[in-house]
Amino acid sequence: MLNFYKLIEILVSLQLLVITSMLYVYIPLPFLNKYSYGLEIPITWQIPTTIILTLIFHKKVVFRAFSLYIILGLFIFPVFHQGGSIGYLLTPNFGYLLGMYPLIKIIDNLNNRIKLNFGNFLINGLTAIGAMHLTGIFYNLIQIIFYGDLNIFLYNLGKYSVGKIGFHFLMLLPLLLLIKPIKHLGKINND
Repeated sequence: MLNFYKLIEILVSLQLLVITSMLYVYIPLPFLNKYSYGLEIPITWQIPTTIILTLIFHKKVVFRAFSLYIILGLFIFPVFHQGGSIGYLLTPNFGYLLGMYPLIKIIDNLNNRIKLNFGNFLINGLTAIGAMHLTGIFYNLIQIIFYGDLNIFLYNLGKYSVGKIGFHFLMLLPLLLLIKPIKHLGKINND
């Protein structure tokens, strides 16, 4: 049964997931020239936000919010990174969205069984991102059965996994600065 506070947590998580799926990672590089120049990295803030939400709230809250996010993107509004609708099931991106479920499960281990510290966070974070990418790769392999073209799989592997996994791993480093405040928020939230 959902109580009022869990409903608020789900709605807050859903709003953050929608907003961060549309925000690209942008790093300003003012030292290159006098003009404002920036480096746009081909990922969004969705994975770090999901990790933070999972560390603050219980995995059930984040699972529900993420499931609502998927339903919203497939049937109501185009809230995913590159659009939405039921046709999004045919894209390789959807496999990586499904990969967020194992990511949430692995990160939630930090809340339950393992003490939250820098080392455990990095190990679980790397494992979670790896599991997310493996789920996306498996989804792409299933698509090969339907498309029958290995070149599409190799292209998707390069574009969606090999091209982005390094950036996803790097996104864990700024989150290290948030471990102590997150630990405090998690204790308040669990009480």
